[in-house]
Amino acid sequence: MATDTQTPEELFQQGLERYKAGEEAAALIPIFQKVCDRQPKVASSWICLSWLYLLDRKSALAYKTALKAVKLSPEDPQARINLAIAMLETSQKGVREHIEAAQNWLMILKEMKEEIVENFEEGKRRRPDWKELERVENWVFENNT
Repeated sequence: MATDTQTPEELFQQGLERYKAGEEAAALIPIFQKVCDRQPKVASSWICLSWLYLLDRKSALAYKTALKAVKLSPEDPQARINLAIAMLETSQKGVREHIEAAQNWLMILKEMKEEIVENFEEGKRRRPDWKELERVENWVFENNT
């Protein structure tokens, strides 16, 4: 894999395809780190990287990258959800603000709901008994089903 000659977009797509094929998060983290290094202002890369860190049980790194994703794209519900999960896992305060923001954006961006639901399901498949994910899912959809 000639990752040095690939564009950040090609790397991102390759990483996404490998993720969808079921590859382990730990193997994909370096790809998304490289994309984030090359395009530090692209929120989608940071959102993916924070999700991979969460799946790999690297809560502190997930928190840092999710914070960056929310800063770059405050209207993205997945960025807010990743941050809320990472905050729970690292015992941070202020989770409710991000849950409410995710709920509000999902009311506006209705087309994203299906993707968010799929991501929660994927998280439960890849990391069974993930209590923080289940709590955030329940909160996000409690008034929003």
